[in-house]
Amino acid sequence: MEGSFKGILYPARLPTFHRFPAPASVADLVQWFWIPEWNIEPGRSSRQHVIAYPTSNLVVQGNAVEFSGPTTRAAYRDLTGQGWAVGALLRPAAVPLFTDNPGALRDQEVALALADLHGAVSAAMAASAGGNHDGGARREGAVEAFVAWLVSLDCEASEEALLANRMMDVIASEPDVLLIEDVASRLAVSPRTLQRIAGKYVGLSPSALIRRRRLQDAAERTRSDPTADLAAIAVELGYADHAHLTNDFRKYLGFTPSGYRKSFGTTPG
Repeated sequence: MEGSFKGILYPARLPTFHRFPAPASVADLVQWFWIPEWNIEPGRSSRQHVIAYPTSNLVVQGNAVEFSGPTTRAAYRDLTGQGWAVGALLRPAAVPLFTDNPGALRDQEVALALADLHGAVSAAMAASAGGNHDGGARREGAVEAFVAWLVSLDCEASEEALLANRMMDVIASEPDVLLIEDVASRLAVSPRTLQRIAGKYVGLSPSALIRRRRLQDAAERTRSDPTADLAAIAVELGYADHAHLTNDFRKYLGFTPSGYRKSFGTTPG
């Protein structure tokens, strides 16, 4: 998992970055935990571009806890100085714990007064690593503190919430799912039911979730396989043609697939 950079547009620019799978005790609430740490030279910054997973995050930082709603486009954050963040990529079932209208928080971050969570995670990140120079003990302790806080909420996901989780799992893991009807068929529910639970638990439509997965996959293939033909990538991922892939890149990322590839100094041979 730590080697996965899907959704991160320029992995080489990352600071120290780790992902941790969610333990069974919170597997219905969290997809994984993620921890970046950085120490940027004075007067400089590091811009991190992402096409985020289409769900919400709960993020503990040095001075706050923030709930980040679902995103509709690529975004960036400029890192300066020294710092860290400990985030949880939330599964849909967890979202109602923090908002009853995730759609109203699209592309937004709101501070939450969660002093217990902030204190426990911050204390773990400040702890001595006991000679472990890569900070592994601190990061593991921070995840354990985050998990313990979530468990203390004593949240039992409803059948509807678990259906929302399964919807996301199908969309994220099955590349031949291209339409809302494909998802509905696999889950034996109606498209209208999927529309409703996507609005309640994610804040984006099922079609937007499918589009995000295809776009993430396309960006990863374009970056990781510089010799792959872009038209072939488009067909493989279910786009009608290269032009439709290019339109999605331009609309949601702000550049074309070929421009993205050139930014790495790689072009097909």
